[in-house]
Amino acid sequence: MSRPHTGRWFEELTPGTVIEHAIRRTITESDNVMFTSMTMNPAWLHLDFDYAANETEFGRPLVNSMLTVAMVIGISVHETTLGTTVANLGFSEVVFPAPLFHGDTIRVETEVRAARESKSRPNQGVVTFEHRAHNQHNTLVCRAVRDALMLKRPAD
Repeated sequence: MSRPHTGRWFEELTPGTVIEHAIRRTITESDNVMFTSMTMNPAWLHLDFDYAANETEFGRPLVNSMLTVAMVIGISVHETTLGTTVANLGFSEVVFPAPLFHGDTIRVETEVRAARESKSRPNQGVVTFEHRAHNQHNTLVCRAVRDALMLKRPAD
């Protein structure tokens, strides 16, 4: 049984392609506390309002950066890799140029930076994606570059 897919096949992911993702997400306090707690990160900066207000330059808790990058990639899945990826191969760069706070809304765009056929897997190729997230003020808050092993379009 074949499962439906919304991701793009290797052949559809040509360098220079930019995808503006339809999904946007407001990050809540609950999201941040749950993720930070589940991942065993005790950093006061994410969990302690008094500490954040009185001992940081931000004046309030920051959203955990690992939650940020996870949401950025997750938002991109429907329109890039859902049902068409074999594996995430790794990240070559992840940066957070500006902080995110509870109540911020992110939007994501993905650019295909490179694509090459696999030398060892004739029905697959490696695609380099650059994911960029901006908050509601259009400030860049995350940029992540990753490689994914993608399926080629199946023969009919």
